[in-house]
Amino acid sequence: MDIERKQSEVIDKFVKQAASVDASASNLAALVLEATAHPSLFAFSEILSVPNLAKLKGTQYSSSLDVLRLFAYGTWSDYKRNVGCLPVLLPDQVRKLKQLTVLTLIETEKVLPYDQLMEELDVSNVRELEDFLISECMYAGIARGKLDHLRRCFEVQFATGRDLRPEQLDNMIHTLSSWLGTSDSLLHMIQEKIKWADTMSEANKIHRKEIVDKVEEVKKSLKVDLDLRGHEESFSESGGMMDYEEDRVRPKRRRPPMP
Repeated sequence: MDIERKQSEVIDKFVKQAASVDASASNLAALVLEATAHPSLFAFSEILSVPNLAKLKGTQYSSSLDVLRLFAYGTWSDYKRNVGCLPVLLPDQVRKLKQLTVLTLIETEKVLPYDQLMEELDVSNVRELEDFLISECMYAGIARGKLDHLRRCFEVQFATGRDLRPEQLDNMIHTLSSWLGTSDSLLHMIQEKIKWADTMSEANKIHRKEIVDKVEEVKKSLKVDLDLRGHEESFSESGGMMDYEEDRVRPKRRRPPMP
């Protein structure tokens, strides 16, 4: 998709900037601020894994590293719980973190009640919530779905995935391993079905050939019988005519007179 390709390009740009050997702590903090406010960026783990970011530890900019972790794995509720340890977010960062919060909720539920969304996003009314979902989620391309005003819920059809939290890796590996095992079993079953189909097809070919051969044998046998019967009938008709002619031309004997 276009959003994924664009995001990949943005990630590459920030990773290269963060990996620059002459990147100072202040420059790295500015980079974190720019990345977390960027309208096309919703994945941060690759930037977070750049070794140079360790320069932020123990400096006046160390909270920038916490902000980057928050945007990689956290939600708006996480920010509110730790607001005393984190810098004040800019409006673009607030919007981005709320977008990420919606994506986190979608990970576990495909039908999100309005009441839950309003609580998680600190939205006071349905109109404001629906405007946010339309303009900041659906128009932004990070989620697609249906807003059900009567049932007061957001029915999700598609959503961009977030960075995997470290504690999710084991579960993801287990899920992928199970999927791989199921796929292998299904592939083996399909291969066995193909072999069986090939065997049946070959057997059908042999059976069909046997039937055709038998039909040809019967045809040949019938032809021979018909030919023989034709010869016999011709011979019989010739013999009968000769007997009739001989009888006709043979002189008749007179009977002796009665005494």
